[in-house]
Amino acid sequence: MNKFVPAVMITGPASGQGKSMVTAALARLHRNAGRKVRVFKHGPDYLDPMVLEVASGHPVYQLHPWMTGEDECRWRLAEAAQDADLILIEGAMGLFDGDPSSADLAKLMGIPALPVIDAGGMAQTFGALVLGLVRFDPELSIYDVIANKIGSPRHGEMLKERLPEGVRLLGAIPRNDAMNIPERHLGLMQPAELGNLDQKLDDAAQVLKEAGLDELPKAVEIPAVESVNRPQALLAGVRIAIARDAAFSFIYRANTELLQAMGAELHYFSPLDDSELPPADALWLPGGYPELHGNTLAENTAMANSIRAFHGAGKPILAECGGLMACAQELSDKDDVVHSLYGLIPGRAAMAKRLQGIGMHSLKTEQGDLRGHTFHRSTLDTSWQPSAYSHKQAGTGGEAVFCQNALVASYFHGYFPSAPELVAAIFRGQALTFCTDKEKTYA
Repeated sequence: MNKFVPAVMITGPASGQGKSMVTAALARLHRNAGRKVRVFKHGPDYLDPMVLEVASGHPVYQLHPWMTGEDECRWRLAEAAQDADLILIEGAMGLFDGDPSSADLAKLMGIPALPVIDAGGMAQTFGALVLGLVRFDPELSIYDVIANKIGSPRHGEMLKERLPEGVRLLGAIPRNDAMNIPERHLGLMQPAELGNLDQKLDDAAQVLKEAGLDELPKAVEIPAVESVNRPQALLAGVRIAIARDAAFSFIYRANTELLQAMGAELHYFSPLDDSELPPADALWLPGGYPELHGNTLAENTAMANSIRAFHGAGKPILAECGGLMACAQELSDKDDVVHSLYGLIPGRAAMAKRLQGIGMHSLKTEQGDLRGHTFHRSTLDTSWQPSAYSHKQAGTGGEAVFCQNALVASYFHGYFPSAPELVAAIFRGQALTFCTDKEKTYA
């Protein structure tokens, strides 16, 4: 049964406009008003969804027509619409940036875009910018716009004066410390590191309420969609130990749900605090911030020995990005301090001054095409030769994938539901068959 639910894509003309915090504050504002708010994130992102889950009180999933697939996007939205009072999707980068862009996702979902624009240092030109966003793609609906970081009520009135016909200034948000969450080199700080996040979200919600942003957006029709196919029980009875703490936290909720749907038993542990692995048949070291905790990881020799013994027994390990870094013999942090880590991979991982990899990638094998992304500021200097390379969706330059003694390690982050059979093969320690024809070999 189709549902009519207020829903918008919160976006902007570029990154840095404040859309993440506006999305979180709107979710908290309507949650505090007694509404059930479901929030999604366009594209690959681990940190924003953590904050959005705290803000809304409900799970946050990724929507990306290329990475997650169009069918899953439609199903996720239809599932949320069954009992949601409001659906918010936080866009990525600028409204028309990327392929597929936030605009592409909004059109696919049949919902309007709601641009958030940093109006600092801007007056009537605000209207020209809005006009450009409205006219760039006639198939995209834009009814409202939000001005962020205004200097005064008069500033807000000036912005409203030259808006194009048919577009309303939904609200003008003043500069306020409540609208800021500390960031670091990969994005927002994690909720666990922000002891006052709930209070900050409540304060931010109040700022939006005073700016007149407590009105629900226009309701749109969201078509009913049959459930996506349930995966086979390819991991029935397989116990997977998953690192999860301040150093290893980049985990898609959809990934763990897929593992459970395939029959796996998930056991979480902390490489920072625990002394040994839980009983397990396979190990997953996800991405995160090992470079911020190099000393603690190095000093936890009991855990390091437990992981080395696990690897020495030939049990399967998946190490993604930060997990890859921790598996190196050494890790050089941003201060050039070198830490001795797990030593499963010869060589040194070292932080760099700028991004070393960013973009959507896929890993093509005979067991499936695993889609995902890469986003890292470190390099790995190793004597190992890659078993394969990921394929960058746009441009050139894939990420090396190392496969040795049941260890699969790469800077590539995979979205597990895109290739369940491949994921099951990794956690069962089965040999991976990489595509080798000219169209599927990437370096």
